[in-house]
Amino acid sequence: MFPLARAAQSLVARGIQHTAVRGAHRKHEPTFHDKYGTMVLLGGASMFTAVWSYVFTSLNVEWGISPVGRVTPSEWRG
Repeated sequence: MFPLARAAQSLVARGIQHTAVRGAHRKHEPTFHDKYGTMVLLGGASMFTAVWSYVFTSLNVEWGISPVGRVTPSEWRG
């Protein structure tokens, strides 16, 4: 093996070992997302659903009605 490649390989291996040791000795404290992430997601989804349900039911739009035959053009005022 070439000396440069061997040195690079040992640096990479040493870096991986340091990262593994650092992670093994650290206590994992739950973050905000670990504690409340699911509740925030469910709350946002329910709020989104409630708001859009209200908007769609209060618009009184007749969905899927074709205007063909109902709309007549007005006379041209030239």
